[in-house]
Amino acid sequence: MNIKSTEFDCCRRHTTPVRVGNLVIGGDQRVVLQSMASTSTMDTAASVAQCTRIAQAGAQMVRLTAQGVREANNLAEIRAGLRECGIEVPLVADIHFNPRAAFAAAEVVEKVRINPGNFVDPGRTFRKLEYTDQEYAAELQKIDDALTPFLDLCREHGTALRIGVNHGSLSDRIMSRYGDTPEGMAESAMEFLRVCVKRGFSDVVISVKASNVCVMVETVRRLVRAMDAENMHFPLHLGVTEAGDGEDGRIKSCVGIGTLMAEGIGDTIRVSLSEEPECELPVAAMLRDYIEQLQNAPHIEGCRADAFDAIIPQRRKSAVVGAVGGANLPVVVGSGSVDSYDADRRPDLIAGDFEYKLVDAAKPVEQWGDITPGTLLVLTSTHPNRPGSMQSSLHRMIQLGIDNPVILKVDYGNLSAEEIVVQASVDFGALLMNGFRDGVWIESSTLGAKEIVSLSYGILQAARLRITRTEYISCPGCGRTLFNLQSTLAAVKEATASLRGLKIGVMGCIVNGPGEMADADYGYVGAGVGRISLYRGKECVEKNIPESEAVEHLVNLIKADGKWK
Repeated sequence: MNIKSTEFDCCRRHTTPVRVGNLVIGGDQRVVLQSMASTSTMDTAASVAQCTRIAQAGAQMVRLTAQGVREANNLAEIRAGLRECGIEVPLVADIHFNPRAAFAAAEVVEKVRINPGNFVDPGRTFRKLEYTDQEYAAELQKIDDALTPFLDLCREHGTALRIGVNHGSLSDRIMSRYGDTPEGMAESAMEFLRVCVKRGFSDVVISVKASNVCVMVETVRRLVRAMDAENMHFPLHLGVTEAGDGEDGRIKSCVGIGTLMAEGIGDTIRVSLSEEPECELPVAAMLRDYIEQLQNAPHIEGCRADAFDAIIPQRRKSAVVGAVGGANLPVVVGSGSVDSYDADRRPDLIAGDFEYKLVDAAKPVEQWGDITPGTLLVLTSTHPNRPGSMQSSLHRMIQLGIDNPVILKVDYGNLSAEEIVVQASVDFGALLMNGFRDGVWIESSTLGAKEIVSLSYGILQAARLRITRTEYISCPGCGRTLFNLQSTLAAVKEATASLRGLKIGVMGCIVNGPGEMADADYGYVGAGVGRISLYRGKECVEKNIPESEAVEHLVNLIKADGKWK
């Protein structure tokens, strides 16, 4: 097996360029970075100021919510204010439930995002759960009837379209046949794309988002396969919605987006954080820069997309050595002594306390020397493309029938803490998501031992392989948000900091809240100004609680269910 001077398989997927104002998405253009304003769209001055900060932070496109025609029309004022300030970023109107607002916005901004789950359908009513083939066909005709005049208007004004599917807002029609699944999300997008193709409208970008990283990755892969089967080449926008804040939000975003970008998928990205929007851009830029390094690196032959199930890769079968491999949970390797760690966040193995053979993915597997059964392997890489070379070596091991368990190891030297979070989330996330799950070993001269172990567990949790802390499914906020999201999330985190293994959703409004946090154990959702509704799973159990009392009610609900541990 030879090292070739060709690109790793993450060379970009071919897409048709889409013009959005002065910007081009797709084709051979660099991946576009974007964010979304959290101000009220009716507050022109605040929106102009925030959009300016977002653009200055590096965003090439900014999205704003438009709940109704009034907000859609005011986007013209915001756009004019930005142009007066010399800010030329294209604006995107975000529409839910209100096609009239979409029509109004298409006349004043460069791009309109519509949600297939509620552009034609009223949203998830669950009033009709079964459709005959004839009824289903009639529903599809409704999409054509409603979407065609909108496409005509967009064509007239040179407005681009984003078809944005959310896991939490699939229509009853889709739910009736596919359920709340990646297949359903992909088909929801395809229904609208087929109308666009039929009507000859090609200025379309697609997104399919979920707060669950595994669902998001699988859905995008399924959508790409479906588009390829029908000879469609629309650009894709990537993001993990409701990723949260801090390190966890960055890890989830980079594992999901990075895994797909490493496969060559993605033309524009957003790192959604429950922080000020401008905080998203440095992370997104760092992620894009790192992926571009991988795309330009030579790779080792053997890492082929057709070498494994590219939609839901199964775990590589490995023998068991001690507590590593086989069906065991992925292990985390740390340094120092076990007693130096917190009792609830300790590594499974301590460096220096176990035997292994270190191998380098920059060398062909055949040059690794004798690999005897029962030997634990630690795979690292001095290759410029760490994850690509490591995945290639692991596939080669499968081809050669070598089933030794493998712990993945990367030393990030003196990179900054944020660089390590981004790169490690891509490196390990892509490998874990692709079935290589025996163990994780991160080293760094910048991070402390506890920080490294925390990062390792965070990556495993993002990949849904080990749940070791409370997971917060939290939206980034927008003009629909009904409370101060950042301070509320901080209060919820402080009140539930002692818990382990629960998933708690903190959602700014009712539009996607209940759906996007569908797999959460508990949900805290804005129901009105100063009012909160609490959910247990998908069930609303308390409505319209005063905001000042809501966190206490949430804590009491968790305790009453016996899950306060």
